[in-house]
Amino acid sequence: MATPGQGQRRLVVKWLQLGVLALGLAGLFALLLVLSRTPGSEAFFPWVDFFRTALVIHVDQSVLIWFLAMSGVVWCLNTQSDSGLTGIQQAAYLLALTGTLGVALSAFVGDGSPLMNNYVPVLQRPLFFLMLGLFAVGIALQSLLGLSAGRGLSWSASHLPSLAGFTVALAFLVSLGALVTAWLQIPPEVTGQSYYEYLFWGAGHTLQFAYTQLIMLAWIWLALHSGVSLPGRSRWYFWLLILGIAPVVLVPVIYLLYQTVSIESRSAFTQLMQYGGGLAVTPMGILILIGLVRARHAEAVERPLRRSLWMSMLLFFAGGAIALFISGINTIIPAHYHGSIVGVTMGLMGLAYLLLPKLGYPPVSGRLAELQPWIYGSGQLLHITGLAISGAMGIQRKTAGAAQGLDSLSAKLAMGVMGIGGLLAVIGGIIFVWLMLRIFLTARTAQV
Repeated sequence: MATPGQGQRRLVVKWLQLGVLALGLAGLFALLLVLSRTPGSEAFFPWVDFFRTALVIHVDQSVLIWFLAMSGVVWCLNTQSDSGLTGIQQAAYLLALTGTLGVALSAFVGDGSPLMNNYVPVLQRPLFFLMLGLFAVGIALQSLLGLSAGRGLSWSASHLPSLAGFTVALAFLVSLGALVTAWLQIPPEVTGQSYYEYLFWGAGHTLQFAYTQLIMLAWIWLALHSGVSLPGRSRWYFWLLILGIAPVVLVPVIYLLYQTVSIESRSAFTQLMQYGGGLAVTPMGILILIGLVRARHAEAVERPLRRSLWMSMLLFFAGGAIALFISGINTIIPAHYHGSIVGVTMGLMGLAYLLLPKLGYPPVSGRLAELQPWIYGSGQLLHITGLAISGAMGIQRKTAGAAQGLDSLSAKLAMGVMGIGGLLAVIGGIIFVWLMLRIFLTARTAQV
């Protein structure tokens, strides 16, 4: 990974700080979420609407905003320092920052109810939609610059980040096109949660390809910077990144063949993710796993990176394995996507650690930094295990307190495991945010 120039480094730092901010905000809402789903919590959280409002903000901050902010980091790293582009990049960042803060604030402003549609749950409040729109515009501007990383690529290993950044930008822009297409196609009689379900269905599925490309890049970087020699030639990894983005070309075809509000369209996107989502990440994971098994013991400075890589891959593929058992609308579904999503989150946490020395900060070190991946990762493993077992017992997703129907001791124990794991994961997330904030606030960077 090349060290960015001084001017570009400042922009990378801002995007990285935005990602940490989003994850910190998500953690605050996650703590309330975990407490509201633990058995007996209905005495403290008797209103279900609070649970759903907190869930909307938590999901949007911890997935959409955190992942896309880290995508902004990658795009910024791959953008050449150019005074003509600096103004656009600054505007993109400010729009994204304003949107991030505004989305969190919207939980406390207005009376619109939360809607738990897939991918981008919403609060039916003007402030929420305005701030989400500002964030999207900021990310769109930065992603357009990310497309420039595709120029002049070669098979050199040093160009892997540029290719990955290009594919992430391409997937995001295609998802944005899917969103606009769905908005134009949805008839006016479709309202409420159904409207947003159809609106974000295609775009949300397309975004998963962007996230997968992003985590593959994070795994490669974490492996190479933690003493892991990757097997095979660099050309293999180029082709895997190309293979990973290839299914996205079918997104416009789906909209041409089927109307947005149709079973056929929904099934097509489900199958696109089902059969295309693992095409590249599975062989990539196998290659990196081979490298990990062969690798020497990590040095002290490499341990946070190596452990982040291990836990990221374990969670990501555990989530994929749980998907094989999905049947009905129960907590096996969130067990699946929590596993895969937090696998991406764990990898991006490791990427944040990796970037600090490149940006002029000291590396994370010490016992707390070494333990953080274990705490967060093991907590999330317990969390998804509890959810999966609860789902097998018929516990419905997106419910809280007495509405969960915890009639048996085994169901209560399973959800208790989920709650304990969730609390551990929140602690691990807090440690990550604390480590990053401590460095940002106390260390003097080379560019200041």
